[in-house]
Amino acid sequence: MKKLKMLTIVLVVILITMIAFGGIYIQKQNRMENIIKNYSYAMDLKGARNIRLKVNQENKTVIKDSEGKEVESSEDLTDDKIKEKGYTKEEIPYNSQESQKEENYKESKRIIEERLKSLKITDYNIKMDESTGDILLEIAENDNTDSIVSNIGTVGKFEIIDSETKEVLMDNNDIKLANVMYGSSNSSTTSSSSGTTVYLNIEFTKEGAKKLEDISSKYVKTSTSDNTTDNTDSSDTTTSSTEKKITMKIDDEEIMSTSFDETLKTGKIQLSIGKATTDSKTLQGYVSQASNIAVVLDSGKMPIKYDVDENQYVLSDITNQELDIVVYILIGIVAILSIIFIIRYKLYGAIGAVSYIGLISIFLILIRYANVNVSIQGILAIALVCILNYVFINKLICRINKKDSNKETTNQKIKEV
Repeated sequence: MKKLKMLTIVLVVILITMIAFGGIYIQKQNRMENIIKNYSYAMDLKGARNIRLKVNQENKTVIKDSEGKEVESSEDLTDDKIKEKGYTKEEIPYNSQESQKEENYKESKRIIEERLKSLKITDYNIKMDESTGDILLEIAENDNTDSIVSNIGTVGKFEIIDSETKEVLMDNNDIKLANVMYGSSNSSTTSSSSGTTVYLNIEFTKEGAKKLEDISSKYVKTSTSDNTTDNTDSSDTTTSSTEKKITMKIDDEEIMSTSFDETLKTGKIQLSIGKATTDSKTLQGYVSQASNIAVVLDSGKMPIKYDVDENQYVLSDITNQELDIVVYILIGIVAILSIIFIIRYKLYGAIGAVSYIGLISIFLILIRYANVNVSIQGILAIALVCILNYVFINKLICRINKKDSNKETTNQKIKEV
């Protein structure tokens, strides 16, 4: 029974070792594919995206009417039309001289770090030039890096304004949090309206919720009916609809313009992103879009507008061939140590070698499925664990391998070790 138990343990360890070092391959679309997760490498082994965010020094053209209010739809206005209407044109910097100070630079850096954490980005380095305000960001390269870069330096200016008067009704100070929500819809009439819908959920502060309630009661759809009667005693009813609309903007870009169906008393707004869908790829795209907006709104408005001045991928100094050589050397060392165990301690040595290799194999599998980013420091830590384990097993076997050992003394020696 004891031999059968030992044989089973050895076979299990061999199986785990084969999985850890070789993988499990299944046929998929006329090719064999390893279903065991690959290693995730840190920036010092895989390379990184280097991004320089530079303080914007450009001006924006602003056209104002005779009352000093900014004209929103000014794209088609020529100089002659501007003069004819009595408008004025001004060049205003995106970042005023007053805003370009160290306090705002540090706040912008803090907001960027908060956005990175919200996006679950843990492997990054960020530095700031306190004199110029430029921010240097180094993040690991992956499939989402381009999306992260395009959103990380966004100002995040949020506004709800009156569509006619352009009065700002709500802004970033009214937002408590923003996140992503899901909803499923089923339709028996049309398949296009069934599936999962992604929503951008914006929750407002106590004061913001009161503002939202007032706005939604004021900017609500209304309808009126007109009855007209002729000489033949017949009547016609005409229904007309009038709406006061609000416009929601992020960084001066219009997200939506609408009026409300009812008064909102929950202090929340849910905006649908895209359409209901059952396609996982399309759904993931909507989720990514909503998540990026939610992260920007949730982290707050940046006091400085930045531009991406540099965006390049820098390869690691360590090539794949050099990394493979290190891996082969480590495997060779493990094999040599295992042989030394067997030659020196015979049966106990074989058991020790199996447990030693089994620990390393389990460790390598756990690293992959725990989403650990393997770095140079990580490899050194793994090597240290292997060394300590070797010292422990060697000391244990050396104690219990003596001929005068019996069950009682063996158990005592194991406790001591």
